[in-house]
Amino acid sequence: MRWIFRLIGAVLLALVTLGAGLFLLPQERIAEIAAEQIRNQTGREVTIGGGVRLSLWPTLGVKTGPVTVANADWADAEPMLRAEALSVGLSARDLLRGRIRVSEVVAEQPDLRLQQSADGVGNWEFTETDAVADGGETSGEAPGGSSPVMLERLKLSDARLLYRREGGGEFALSDVDLTLDWPEPSGVAHIDLAMSPAGERIKVAAQVANFQDFLSSDVAPLTLEVATSGGTASFVGRARLNGEASGRVTMDADDIVKMQRALGLGQGFWPERMGRGVELVTEATYTLDQRLSLRDLSVLLDRNRVNGAADLYLADTVKLTARLNADALDFTPVSAKGGGGAGSGSTRLGWSSTPIDASGLGLVNASVTLDAKSVRVAGTQLGAVQALFTLVDSRAVLDLARVEAFDGEITGQLVANNRTGLSVGGALQAKGIEMQRLLSDMADINRFSGKADMKLTFLGVGQSADMIMRSLSGSGRIGMTAGEIAGIDLEALMDSGEQNGGTTVFETLKASFDITGGVLSNDDLAVELKNFRADGTGVIGLGERDIDYVITPVALRARGGEGLAIPVRISGPWARPRVQPDLEAVLKANADVKLDALEERAKEKIRAKLSGAPGDTRDVEELLKDKIEEEAKKGFLKLLGGD
Repeated sequence: MRWIFRLIGAVLLALVTLGAGLFLLPQERIAEIAAEQIRNQTGREVTIGGGVRLSLWPTLGVKTGPVTVANADWADAEPMLRAEALSVGLSARDLLRGRIRVSEVVAEQPDLRLQQSADGVGNWEFTETDAVADGGETSGEAPGGSSPVMLERLKLSDARLLYRREGGGEFALSDVDLTLDWPEPSGVAHIDLAMSPAGERIKVAAQVANFQDFLSSDVAPLTLEVATSGGTASFVGRARLNGEASGRVTMDADDIVKMQRALGLGQGFWPERMGRGVELVTEATYTLDQRLSLRDLSVLLDRNRVNGAADLYLADTVKLTARLNADALDFTPVSAKGGGGAGSGSTRLGWSSTPIDASGLGLVNASVTLDAKSVRVAGTQLGAVQALFTLVDSRAVLDLARVEAFDGEITGQLVANNRTGLSVGGALQAKGIEMQRLLSDMADINRFSGKADMKLTFLGVGQSADMIMRSLSGSGRIGMTAGEIAGIDLEALMDSGEQNGGTTVFETLKASFDITGGVLSNDDLAVELKNFRADGTGVIGLGERDIDYVITPVALRARGGEGLAIPVRISGPWARPRVQPDLEAVLKANADVKLDALEERAKEKIRAKLSGAPGDTRDVEELLKDKIEEEAKKGFLKLLGGD
């Protein structure tokens, strides 16, 4: 803002010092005098083309042709300021009374290029090359130390603004209109700004109390309101000209995505299916080292209210530190399950093949602690959640200190990494999990119930849910002390050989598994029931969402205790699996049982014949050896002529 007053002061100095004689000079000479005064005030080369035109009563006006102000020596070669015309109007009545009241300053189509060096020096910081004191420019002193200057209105019409920082980014604004109304030097200044950073008009209204002090870099009360088609934001507090501010910030957005687009931020990382309404209230403080502190923070995102505090470091890479707490959070719209027909880019009854945009992981580095009383995600209702979320260079880690889930508790870590393509992984431990709720929510399986303790490690790579599930690798184990399998009564099957539904109640279950290429393999399932046991082996297609698994129950007391086994095969898609006896395995198992029985009866007959002693339990092979030795001894004695 100071550079504007330097330009105004230079033009006023030309008017005041020359007085009435100014009207007798040629336009070119007037332009030279004005340019010289601006040059002395700024230390920059200045050119004014097209001469200077003057007007008289009741407004003493000066209008120039095209104006350019050179850039700093270290900055770009392009001028810092270029305008098609500059008009300055003074109140003639006040001028006769010895007061300088600028009724209006208008810059037409100004093009302003602001640059900042790596060490923070701006090209708008002019050198002191003239005897005019810097204090006279911002405290209301007229050039030369005469009567105070009062600026009633400053107007920039169809302005273009470019800001660039060395080693950082840049932003440009065009079609900017600015009006500053400042009727009293020690009073309130009203600023109205309109711009279109993304094609849609944004309006900004500000009121600065003690504007004269504000221009002198003192702290002054500030009220700011921003209005877009998607919502409004406001600030009420205190601020300095250098950007430092502290006060209350509120935002009320009916459509946060529309608001972001209007501000030129695109859609940002806002989830497409998340509700668009956002309300925010906080006490904010911004300091020159680009740190923004938010205290007493309250945010309403759709139906979710979060409270807490946050600190933002708005450098080249934004850094966020926050501690948040909430009652009930519902992220169902964001995490809704994929699906649909081919037209939606998904396979029928399969995982979504819609590409996952994980670019939002690279927008910020963060460390956020969350303490929520309940969380609902993807149709799953969780209880209390205590978690730490960290995000560094596109790698997000969610440390689960405690999650109440499926009537049990989950701890561990989840990771999403988008540094060289998207991958997801984790290491989880669960205690007391109700398997029916877990499998129903995760895989639409409702036949299995009971409490379980589990461990799981996994890793998946891909740009869609389908690719990730088909690439999964990992391992884990599960243990249960009691449970049920609906849809099959293994005890009835063992007793009668028929299967007509029912429920199997088991006492213990143990299994371990490996995951490769989206397929879970298991070969050590062991289930203990009241009258028999069951072993299991097979595969579960996590990517294909299918199963091919054989459970082999073995009767412990059925049919004379012969240990008859009747394998049961579970196969097909998760949604409609087939459960039926494996007839081929049944025949093979029964044949093995019969052969074992025949072999045992043959051994008993051989033992009885060789031993002759009832109850002799010696092994058949040992009896045969003894018999052979005995017969060999007899033959050897006969050979020697003995009895």
